[in-house]
Amino acid sequence: MKPQVKPQNPNFSSGPCSKRPGYDINQLDISTLGRSHRSSIGKAALAQSIEKTKALLGIPDDYRVGIVPASDTGAMEMFMWSALGERAVDVFHWESFGSGWLTDIVKQLKLQNVNSYPAPYGELPDFSLANPNHDMVFTWNGTTSGVKVPDGDWISEQRQGLTICDATSAVFAMPMPWEKLDVITFSWQKVLGGEGAHGVLVLSPSAVKRLESYTPPWPLPKIFRMTKGGKLIEGIFKGATINTPSMLCVADYLDALDWVEKIGGVEASIEKSFNNLTVLTNFVESRDWIHFLAKNKNERSNTSVCLTLDATDEQVKALIKLLDDENVAFDIGAYRDAPAGLRIWAGATVESIDLENLLPWLDWAYAQVTK
Repeated sequence: MKPQVKPQNPNFSSGPCSKRPGYDINQLDISTLGRSHRSSIGKAALAQSIEKTKALLGIPDDYRVGIVPASDTGAMEMFMWSALGERAVDVFHWESFGSGWLTDIVKQLKLQNVNSYPAPYGELPDFSLANPNHDMVFTWNGTTSGVKVPDGDWISEQRQGLTICDATSAVFAMPMPWEKLDVITFSWQKVLGGEGAHGVLVLSPSAVKRLESYTPPWPLPKIFRMTKGGKLIEGIFKGATINTPSMLCVADYLDALDWVEKIGGVEASIEKSFNNLTVLTNFVESRDWIHFLAKNKNERSNTSVCLTLDATDEQVKALIKLLDDENVAFDIGAYRDAPAGLRIWAGATVESIDLENLLPWLDWAYAQVTK
């Protein structure tokens, strides 16, 4: 039977992700619009977003937090181009974005002393191969594979190299061992459902030391430069951004941070996401035609949940289109480089009731395309 109840919010995209429950653009504080980001009011809004980010996430006091251009990608490229090359690099990758960082390191930066540690979609590489004397580059959560790093126990306390972590679909949804991470990047448009185009770059004291002590042999575009005269440009981490930010996006981000605070902080946003994963897990485990792409239960992402179906690629496409046409679920197809299947966002801005109302439609749509 065709279900009658639809999700109130059918936005299950993995980025940009669903806006927070109750979101109303008219509630944004737009007093900064039309003002220079260098004005007192503009810098205050940027500084407030940095301070609230640091406070809500429990980032150590001696870490820097900055807002940078070009989303999470910009934040990652900014640091890699500024700081890699001093020592060997270990790259752990198991999905498209992690593999992309390897490509940039080898083909664009042309570093020679690079160790590639891959794993196929659905699995994690062997982190025991990490050399504490090397820099390490990895994603915390594989947005396109639905496989996450379960913890940071494998990262050495005595490391000499830097841990450089793309955590864009993990921050605000998974516990982060900040002391084990030297460079952390994320974007507002993932777990918080913010607007795109801006990234957040978090630096440990060791990462700052690297920037101030090492000069790469290649030229750096202005947009990547974080030091001047051998010293960190502190303004970047106090609200004086490198290029002109969208103050409307900043207002939207502050609204999302206020929401996290109101629901009980990052612990509550993490709990919401794990509860959403439980809803999907119960469904998958009670069906024999749908499966998690992640092989290990402890490594299943609680944000970008990737699923495979006992169906042909054409049937999967038909199912996705059917749910889209019914206004039940938008943008849930697997990433283009990943195995055919579904990718359902389960971050904190998604309500469990909407996932619960989606699931009968998955049963119905699967029956339609495979009969």
